[in-house]
Amino acid sequence: MRRVEPWALSPGNGVRFGPQDDVMAAGEGVETMLSLRMAMPTMSMIAASSAAHLAALNPPLRLRRLYIAVDRDAAGRNAAARLAERLSARSIEIIQLKPQRKDFNDDLVADGPDMLRVRLADQFIADDRQRFLSVSGR
Repeated sequence: MRRVEPWALSPGNGVRFGPQDDVMAAGEGVETMLSLRMAMPTMSMIAASSAAHLAALNPPLRLRRLYIAVDRDAAGRNAAARLAERLSARSIEIIQLKPQRKDFNDDLVADGPDMLRVRLADQFIADDRQRFLSVSGR
């Protein structure tokens, strides 16, 4: 069994799901990121333990694009903005993923993984849509 290690050093600690990749998703909370994982099981993800930890995440050096799952509250929006601003200096492309409801767990519970996948597709780059949201891979 592989050991799950934190993705970043303190204060930006998080729980990683999947191996490090050049494209990943990050968000606040295990519940949110596991909900996204239901729709995108092959995408590497990191769940920050708080909004402050999300803002402070230190992604792997090879990261070229980060999808940030933004909770629909002030703390979530501020954390995503701070993380995006910090990572822009490293030329990492940032794309914000926005739920219909308060967070992606609420969307998953209300609509199920197939509808969540459909809604996420509109927010993804075409190559990543094919790579991570393809239903044929299920």
